Amino acid sequence: MTKPIETWLTDMDGVLVHEDKAIPGAAEFIARLRETGSKFLVLTNNSIFTPRDLCARLRAVGIDVPESAIWTSALSTAKFLSEQRPEGTAYVIGEAGMTTALHNVGYIMTSNAPDYVVLGETRTYSFEAITRAIQLIGDGARFIATNPDATGPSPTGPLPATGSVAALITKATGVEPYFVGKPNPLMMRSALNQIEAHSESTVMIGDRMDTDVLSGLEAGLRTFLVLTGSTPASAVDRFPFRPTEVFSSIADVVPLVV
Repeated sequence: MTKPIETWLTDMDGVLVHEDKAIPGAAEFIARLRETGSKFLVLTNNSIFTPRDLCARLRAVGIDVPESAIWTSALSTAKFLSEQRPEGTAYVIGEAGMTTALHNVGYIMTSNAPDYVVLGETRTYSFEAITRAIQLIGDGARFIATNPDATGPSPTGPLPATGSVAALITKATGVEPYFVGKPNPLMMRSALNQIEAHSESTVMIGDRMDTDVLSGLEAGLRTFLVLTGSTPASAVDRFPFRPTEVFSSIADVVPLVV
């Protein structure tokens, strides 16, 4: 027997917002979650921004999400590293979202024999920094990346993202990174642990079959696909797995929050 939905995980880009515009129904969905006292987290594979940054970005388009209800691949990566090697050291390619998360779990940033090379998202990849990462991995540093997304959206079209730069480093070193973010179900489980939720009574809402739906499925969650982002309706049947339900947009999910 299927348990009632008690907890909600939702992707951000493509579900709640598109670029700098709210998707119709997103504000109402979050408001309904808060009115009913439902536990929820907004998830994103983007490691550039801190939860405070993302909170401000969402509020600017009329979506009121508390800072504590935002879970990023940077936070998931920092949590994973702190459990694997407490108070370790890392050489980081990334922005404030990644470095802040690592500092907050007691990590030290260094380019001198670090425990890990951590590759996150950034809009200004430095050839010098990538070269140093390649050298450190060659010397024995463990290779971690926040997410495998090959491209990210921008107003002018796709931008190379973490997955593309990780492939460059792998080609140079022969070392594959461990990706912490979606579609790794580890990110789902860390999110569930963050709000003390159970997979049997949780739904993951996303716009991508290959990350959101896949990671939710592998973590034992029900999955809702919305058609306002990366995966069009025509592509759903091409995958060897299916979401629990498909909706036109987040607006159609609002009545299910009780």
